[in-house]
Amino acid sequence: MKNYRPVSNLSFLSKILEKVVLRQLSNHLLTNNLFYSHQSAYRAGHSTETALLKIVNDLLSALDEDKVSLLSLLDLSAAFDTIDHSILLSRLSYSFGISDTVLAWFTSYLTDRTQTISVNGSKSLPAPLHYGVPQGSVLGPILFV
Repeated sequence: MKNYRPVSNLSFLSKILEKVVLRQLSNHLLTNNLFYSHQSAYRAGHSTETALLKIVNDLLSALDEDKVSLLSLLDLSAAFDTIDHSILLSRLSYSFGISDTVLAWFTSYLTDRTQTISVNGSKSLPAPLHYGVPQGSVLGPILFV
């Protein structure tokens, strides 16, 4: 059961709106140089391949300089589910300069979400979601970053 996580079933119109917001947010982050310098995921021109190349390069450089290296890897398979909405909104405001109407939109987007479980046609009562970025949404990955 711990591997089941909520997936947002969003309407076509909602997906279009999210794509517009994603484009504007990405432009804001790029224009203001707000991406972490080694951020590889969910960023144009970057991927797991560029992240791997950076790691291999750093390890080989350390080896050439007779330095000891230690590589620690983490499994973040359920990381999207751990994002606290209040912390995310605070970071959007203070770290990324999101304010006023845009911050109010993100607050509305993240708050008052609920989840239900459906098994064999029976549905549970709605339960509030206070953590996690919406799975299945266009904005989920960049909000996770």
